[in-house]
Amino acid sequence: MTLRAFVKWPDARLRTKAAAIDEVTDDIRTLWDDMIETMDAMPGVGLAAPQIGVMLQVAVVDASDARDRRIRMANPEILDASAIMNLHEEASPNLPGVSATISRPRGVAVRFMDETGLYVRRDFVGIEATSVQHQIDHLQGRMYFDHLSKVKRDMLLRKARKLRS
Repeated sequence: MTLRAFVKWPDARLRTKAAAIDEVTDDIRTLWDDMIETMDAMPGVGLAAPQIGVMLQVAVVDASDARDRRIRMANPEILDASAIMNLHEEASPNLPGVSATISRPRGVAVRFMDETGLYVRRDFVGIEATSVQHQIDHLQGRMYFDHLSKVKRDMLLRKARKLRS
């Protein structure tokens, strides 16, 4: 396994929709393993391939305290979302030093290809649901701060630029 480097905002790959995969290959399995190692080193509860410059619809999530519920996803899509919203503090290693409170559905039903190459449907709630939605955003070329008002987004990006210089 290999630790991967994060692309830094405003790299164009972070605003580009990732390509779907056709099948789970050994290369995809190796990518998932590298992503898990990289996610654990952050530490974080999820990682999408575009965050490390790989433009494929591949993501990993593990929001468990014991770090023992690795979820490997390819081509994930939200099928249904709860009407009840949750607030969570979100951040990204692509834009270090800043975070924001984001409102997202408390639960989501997601269809994705798992590590065996089969499509499954799975329900996620709480922080796991937040992380899955955050990763799907990355796969679609969106960042968590896109859920903020223009004023709050501009303030966050200004602060991030100040921290970089």
